[in-house]
Amino acid sequence: MIFDAAMMSLRNLFAPETRTVFWKTLGLTILVLIGLWFGLRETFIAFIMPLIQGVVPELPDWAGWLTFIFGILASIGLALGLALLLSPVTAIIAGLFLDDVAEVVEKRDYPSDPPGTAMPMGQAIVASIKFFGVVIVGNLFALMLLFIPGINIIAFFLVNGYLLGREFFEFAAMRFRSVEEAKLLRSRHSGTVFMAGLVIALFLAVPIVNLLTPLFAAGLMVHLHKALALRDGVRAVSVTPRSR
Repeated sequence: MIFDAAMMSLRNLFAPETRTVFWKTLGLTILVLIGLWFGLRETFIAFIMPLIQGVVPELPDWAGWLTFIFGILASIGLALGLALLLSPVTAIIAGLFLDDVAEVVEKRDYPSDPPGTAMPMGQAIVASIKFFGVVIVGNLFALMLLFIPGINIIAFFLVNGYLLGREFFEFAAMRFRSVEEAKLLRSRHSGTVFMAGLVIALFLAVPIVNLLTPLFAAGLMVHLHKALALRDGVRAVSVTPRSR
């Protein structure tokens, strides 16, 4: 079930409609990262450089090159910082387009089923911020265990598997169910949802490819929700999403 859902989600990533969502997500992500770059750069120039320049004049004349070297190191540090922010920034932006991905999947693979109901823009923004928080919290927790051999990788997959599985499954379910019904369905199939979350975490762990994680996860959970609803004998009926 999970394998089939993952394969179908991968296939839908290359659908023309999904590629449109990906390019919108990537474009907005690049714009945000450029804005963050200039913001961090101006902050560095305004607050850090004056401190450095206040120290360097007290050093011998030959030590002026330290400012130049420090500037290069700072630029590298900013680049690494933006690289670390790439996945979370993509997550928060892609969160605005998850309903577009779900709609593509539903139309392509379940044309005879009633379509789901998209979240209002305000709720979509809240959801994308929540996805952003999930990615941040999960990776910060795993980062704290980075230097504990044998635990850090396990922690990364367990934490992200649980959090991502929960959030994305409830997103898919809430297109057809109330919040309470979505949570109840997830709880009833918690083991399956967690295993699907581990697949998403594995996808998240692959550099560059992880930019597609929100789109892949949304598609996977739409398929999984359909399969679990069918197995339970409950027909999905479109409802108006409610705030969490």
